[in-house]
Amino acid sequence: MEKEFPYIPPVQRNIRGRGTTINPAGRFDKIDIEIDREFLEVDDRPAIQTQYFRDSSKKIISFNDSPDIGMRASINPYRGCEHGCIYCYARPTHEYFELSSGLDFETKIFVKEDAPQLLRQELGKRSWEPQPLMMSGVTDPYQPVERKLKITRGCLEVLLQFRNPVGIITKNSLVARDIDLLKQLRDYQCCSVAVSVTTLDPSLKRVMEPRTSQPDDRLKTVAQLSQAGIPVGVMVAPVIPGLNDHEIHDILKAASQAGAQFAGYVMLRLPYAVKELFEGWLAEHFPDRKNKILNRIRSVRGGKLYDSSFGTRMRGEGVFARQIEQMFQVAWKKYGFAQKPRNTLSTEYFRSTTEKQLTLF
Repeated sequence: MEKEFPYIPPVQRNIRGRGTTINPAGRFDKIDIEIDREFLEVDDRPAIQTQYFRDSSKKIISFNDSPDIGMRASINPYRGCEHGCIYCYARPTHEYFELSSGLDFETKIFVKEDAPQLLRQELGKRSWEPQPLMMSGVTDPYQPVERKLKITRGCLEVLLQFRNPVGIITKNSLVARDIDLLKQLRDYQCCSVAVSVTTLDPSLKRVMEPRTSQPDDRLKTVAQLSQAGIPVGVMVAPVIPGLNDHEIHDILKAASQAGAQFAGYVMLRLPYAVKELFEGWLAEHFPDRKNKILNRIRSVRGGKLYDSSFGTRMRGEGVFARQIEQMFQVAWKKYGFAQKPRNTLSTEYFRSTTEKQLTLF
């Protein structure tokens, strides 16, 4: 059995609006910093401002070979995520910048300002094989700064020019801002949107996903997209055994009433330092349920807090994993998702730069 990480002192919990309050050392750090205990006795630490850095990446499309992911290619306009979800499996990606998976991940955001231009270049290459793109495969494309920078919107404009299909996953109602573009993409079977609804409890959302949209606002967004004729569904992601798994039925009921056409779920994933962060978060916010939740997680991960094996990492295994799957299937059928037509993304209408130029003559 894996060892439990040290208890995170409650005095650290008063950094307002953040999912975590600590910065554990990364896998690649040569040194570790230990904070003086006297510093931790401060009762109310001020809010920490988010910092933004230019990301000078030369490519925007990344590829994966995972059999667990439906799309092979993805776009990520941002690295790091201000939403601050405590459980985010993408947190360890910040360690490649010699930053922490903890507070750094949600306060130091790398911005790919050139993402639309890079996307246009890559889609315009003769070597590009038209295929659906996932936005975003790692961090949310509609995190708060997108309201100002509109990088995700710029990428959607490029995708529309090429009529290349895209699947969007987000926890932010800001996606409704781009309904005008999504409707045009829909005309070519080129878009679908999955709104992640982890809980219907605003108090749980506040400490677990501090800067995401409220549960009611996400459902309203589902309704807006559905009414606009845009293929939209919900993802119960992640399912956390012992914490939010009992909400599956109610989430699917609310999603169906809002007009969701499809639904899915993903089991909690805790790679690398996310284990430490999540365990400390439980100790702070749910000390009476901490051991139960951790033991349930271990029960679906072969006795560990995480198992990255293909085929089981998205669903887990064992008795509790099967119970969660059955619970989901019952609600999925009860609320009509089994009868709803499955949306498919198409590359039939893709047009290359050359084809677009010929239309000018």
